[in-house]
Amino acid sequence: MIPIAVALAGCKPLPPSKPAAQWTVQEARGAMVYQARCARCHYPTNTHPLNGPGLQALTKVKAMPSGAPPTDERLTAVIVNGRLTMPGTRLSPTELDDLIAYLHTL
Repeated sequence: MIPIAVALAGCKPLPPSKPAAQWTVQEARGAMVYQARCARCHYPTNTHPLNGPGLQALTKVKAMPSGAPPTDERLTAVIVNGRLTMPGTRLSPTELDDLIAYLHTL
């Protein structure tokens, strides 16, 4: 029982999401893309799975659920090409840039 308590004491909470009132125009547009294209499968403000993993602090952790680092290039590849059961998503270059900006707020 003691190892579990020690392990739990060492856990750090994830950083909070940026408040919507502080979003830039680009981040707000990205939130709209997220709602239209991503929200049905991913929670934005926690890490619990819906149909895909929750995305809180996705860009602030060392590795995504796949184990890959959360670089903008990797996020773009997953969004555009899909991964495992996630289908690729067609977005315009502007929508993609806006979505990546929004993901940095989570």
